[in-house]
Amino acid sequence: MEQPLLPEREERRERERGEGERWRERMKSWKKEMKEEGTKLAHLAGPMVAVTLSQYMVQVVSNMMVGHLGSLALSSAAVATSLTSVTGFSLLLGMASGLETLCGQAFGAQQYHKLGSQTYGAIFTLLIVCIPISLIWASMAKILAFIGQDPLISYEAGRYAVWIIPGLFAYAVMQPLVKFLQTQSLILPMLFTSIATLCIHVPLCYVLVYFSALGNVGAALAISISYWLNVIMLGLYIRYSPSCEMTRSPLSTGAFREITGFLRLALPSAVMVCLEWWSFEMLILLSGLLPNPQLETSVLSICLTSITVLYTIPYGFGAAVSTRVSNELGAGNPEKARSAVRVVMFIEVAEAVVVSGALLTSHSILGYAYSNEEAVISYVSKMVPLVCITVITDSLQGVLSGVARGCGWQHLGAYVNLGSFYLIGIPMAVTLGFFLKMGGRGLWIGIVCGSVSQSTLLILITSFTNWQQMANQARERVFNEKPLIS
Repeated sequence: MEQPLLPEREERRERERGEGERWRERMKSWKKEMKEEGTKLAHLAGPMVAVTLSQYMVQVVSNMMVGHLGSLALSSAAVATSLTSVTGFSLLLGMASGLETLCGQAFGAQQYHKLGSQTYGAIFTLLIVCIPISLIWASMAKILAFIGQDPLISYEAGRYAVWIIPGLFAYAVMQPLVKFLQTQSLILPMLFTSIATLCIHVPLCYVLVYFSALGNVGAALAISISYWLNVIMLGLYIRYSPSCEMTRSPLSTGAFREITGFLRLALPSAVMVCLEWWSFEMLILLSGLLPNPQLETSVLSICLTSITVLYTIPYGFGAAVSTRVSNELGAGNPEKARSAVRVVMFIEVAEAVVVSGALLTSHSILGYAYSNEEAVISYVSKMVPLVCITVITDSLQGVLSGVARGCGWQHLGAYVNLGSFYLIGIPMAVTLGFFLKMGGRGLWIGIVCGSVSQSTLLILITSFTNWQQMANQARERVFNEKPLIS
């Protein structure tokens, strides 16, 4: 006798019960993934935010102290700081980011001996790059005068740039050491040394600016000394800490063999970082051509300073996910790398919503942190909604750029930034700001369009990433079986 069929209602209940079980299992797995990966990311990202902020504050503190010497000292230091960042520090930071791929994947593949030689090769390369940059900085006074800047500002900015040249060479050593430690998840030493450097820098800068004959260039000298102190502290830790016992190595000819591989990733990394950095600096330069340039430049500088400070949060998470992704790909674990990306994106979206919401709520008082002039405060209040959009797009791209560095597809990031900012953002900014006479708001809207385009393209690239292929390429890169860029 045949078994009677279950009524249709019972069948539906069974299906729903099965679907419910599967949903609960997926949620349980997702919660476990969030807890495990979120803890790893938080342990990396939290200290990295503090490291980035404390390193950034070295130059901010210097400019704050110089500002009390008068408008000439402040304006010349601001010009010199902007130009040295664009022509030097951004380039070195971008190039050093190539180590996030190389050292991170080598560490994941347990090829510990490679980290030391790769870091030596990076330091040597960056020191060579510093030579032409320092020649440009030494001629900065003549360059500024030639392009029509005020002679007094040009002279003082030139002096400031000359005194910061030793800091450029220190930065060329410091950034590879930072990447060396970061890719091994040794974040606390960087945190302690960067905070110690900032604590030393504040009184040192105060003495050199106010109690020596150096005046405003004392701040530049203080930056150079502080950067070298940071290098010394990091170097001593790497040399004597048992945590680096497996990865440190003596200087040998192997370091020079790593230079070619380093440049293949360092150059697109530098282009990726610089193209975005320069676009925002170009925004400030363009604002000086608008009617009422003092107001426009002041307001856009305030907005840029605000997003730079807030960017330390996504940059910290970007550094964390870069480490996690590069380590897991090097170890041949593509699913764990993908898991790290999923979790960090969830965290960063939540962070962007909270930060932009808080910023929007405080739109009427933000300007008071920078100025007492009613026109500036009112203008900043109107700009805050646009700044909030930039905070959201910066949060997304900061993390996705970290994914790019972890995977080794910086060349794609460079193309994205080129198209987003120089084919969309800057042309839109010029059109809205000048031809449609929207002023500074138009300039910022144009850059926002570039940022939205950049984030969208990076999301698409990450979404369609073949993680198994990324793991294969990482193993090939570490064991030198194929060229670094396939």
